[in-house]
Amino acid sequence: MYKVANRRQLAPSIVLFEVEAPEVAQKVEPGQFVIVRTDEKGERIPLTVMDFDRTKGTITIVVQDVGYSSAIINQMTERSAFLDFIGPLGVPTEIENYGTVVCIGGGLGIAPIYPIARALKEVGNQVVAVLGSRSADLLILEEEMRAVSHEVVIATNDGSAGVQGFVTDGLAYILNQGKTINAVWAIGPVVMMKAVAEFTKPLGIKTIVSMNPVMVDGTGMCGACRVSIGSETKFACVDGPEFDGHLVDFDLAMQRLSYFKDEENRARARLQCNHEGGHH
Repeated sequence: MYKVANRRQLAPSIVLFEVEAPEVAQKVEPGQFVIVRTDEKGERIPLTVMDFDRTKGTITIVVQDVGYSSAIINQMTERSAFLDFIGPLGVPTEIENYGTVVCIGGGLGIAPIYPIARALKEVGNQVVAVLGSRSADLLILEEEMRAVSHEVVIATNDGSAGVQGFVTDGLAYILNQGKTINAVWAIGPVVMMKAVAEFTKPLGIKTIVSMNPVMVDGTGMCGACRVSIGSETKFACVDGPEFDGHLVDFDLAMQRLSYFKDEENRARARLQCNHEGGHH
């Protein structure tokens, strides 16, 4: 069992968990993910690693309550434990000195962009972070990101913090300052990563995105997580999760994600019925 060592509510439906998983903590690198299960009947959920502490043997994950299983996880307390906590999975981020890099996190994507920004700064890059959310109250990990970036630009859809607009407006703001950007990492909703890739492509700026499609086994066996990259089919779990944003077929990725919406909504409705009926 993998005990929850620390739990922190970051926003109304977003919770940070520090989990005791020493074997994973020894090997994990920025950009990788884990697959967790709460119990025997639990669904296998892929979660990107937000932080790790090799000394304490802990892995930090951030979970947004978007469906049945994530709602169950977010009800866990500091006395709870995960049955399975498998990792590290996926290919780590290529950390080198590119020059000036922009790390874009949209919504929950700020969590996985954090270790990447930190590692890029450690090897000497000028790190500019662009953090996006719908509104100020949903913005997570701002202080943490300020600690690992040279500059932070915030963009909110409603203008309640930072620039009003999307992360692409934040990116435009940086370019308007006359900065030369050597590489961009963007992690967040597929539609956001697509917008960033379309923005940087004509400018010829290397852009890396992290694809988190539906996964079942995390070892490339089931094929559920396939994504189309250029003219090739890749598996996000073993070939990714990071890919060249200018080669990803985002429309296909969004279409595939929508396949499971009905099933997810039905599961969620069941969870709410159980709660209202007083069963736990």
